[in-house]
Amino acid sequence: MIRRTTILAGLKNLFRTFPAVALLGARQVGKTTLAMEFAKRSAPRVTVFDLEDPAALARLSDPMLAFQDLEGLIVLDEVQRKPELFPVLRVLIDRNPKRQRYLLLGSASPHLLQQTSESLAGRIAYRELGPLWIEEVGSNTLPQLWLRGGFPRSFLARSNGLSQEWRQQFIRTFLERDLPQLGFSIPSTTLHRFWSMLAHYHGQVWNASEFGRSFGLADTTVRRYLDLLTDTFVVRQLKPWASNIGKRQVKAPKIYIADSGLLHTLLGIASQSDLDRHPTIGASWEGFLLEQVLRLMQTPRDACYFWRTHAGAELDLLIQRRGANIGFEFKRTVSPSVTSSMRSAMKDLSLQKLYVVHAGKETYPLAKNIQAVAASSLLRSIPG
Repeated sequence: MIRRTTILAGLKNLFRTFPAVALLGARQVGKTTLAMEFAKRSAPRVTVFDLEDPAALARLSDPMLAFQDLEGLIVLDEVQRKPELFPVLRVLIDRNPKRQRYLLLGSASPHLLQQTSESLAGRIAYRELGPLWIEEVGSNTLPQLWLRGGFPRSFLARSNGLSQEWRQQFIRTFLERDLPQLGFSIPSTTLHRFWSMLAHYHGQVWNASEFGRSFGLADTTVRRYLDLLTDTFVVRQLKPWASNIGKRQVKAPKIYIADSGLLHTLLGIASQSDLDRHPTIGASWEGFLLEQVLRLMQTPRDACYFWRTHAGAELDLLIQRRGANIGFEFKRTVSPSVTSSMRSAMKDLSLQKLYVVHAGKETYPLAKNIQAVAASSLLRSIPG
């Protein structure tokens, strides 16, 4: 079993302040396993309700009666299935502020769980659980993690073929079962085609008009599809940095498939040799390392950006942290060098530091405040 110690410690810290914590992430990313591990370590009394289990739903036909005599940690798995619970939880939390703690597991973002934030405002904290990452599996597994992605069953499969098969089944189940359970009636074939098309634009700036023309749909419709996949954690939209620096800047988000393994399956990439020959290898590398850095830096979704000007200057990732701007470039090369875009970013964005993460084995300075970092030494070279 892979120990996910950082997220476990984060949950413990949140429960020191909040009576309810929502652990959100994609389906099959390991939320239930992590919740059981947390419960075993942290709570002498634990009650679990799996809201995909008819027996659990029957017990919750009268939620006030079901909860009122319980003590300790109460885990509600796939809580988005029963949003009418949230007002009841507010009453119980206010009535029993120290006797009960609630761990809510969900496969949709707070945007889709709007009733949670409205009913439990001030009482709940959110923590996102992403796929496995370098800290949890070790930098020596970097090639496997990149190819297979971080979904536990995909990463731990006995072979690349079995890993690919698991991801194919995940995509099918996600589109045919999971999204309809969230109340969306978009045909699975339409969303599969849309998601596959997104994979070919991985790492590129979103163009709603182009997608709309390809599908014969309005811009607003394809935008709704994009937001749906984002809110269910399988796509990342990286916002453009906007500031008054006197240059025309790109204003649309960049789009990434959030897990490299899912990206590769959508592109028909099953092995490392397939990946090495594929034209999107550079974009795949960029998206993979972007996710690793965001996890390392523990970056909220609203504090990370990309930067690009119409004149051609660009920066893959900009993170605001403790009042400072920190930049990242991701290069599929073993010998990176300083470019004019990097110099423009250092000056125009007032970067405190710029890290150029590359595929080589050495970490060394490239210029003042610009550091080349080997991907395999991310944890040692970049302060988390």
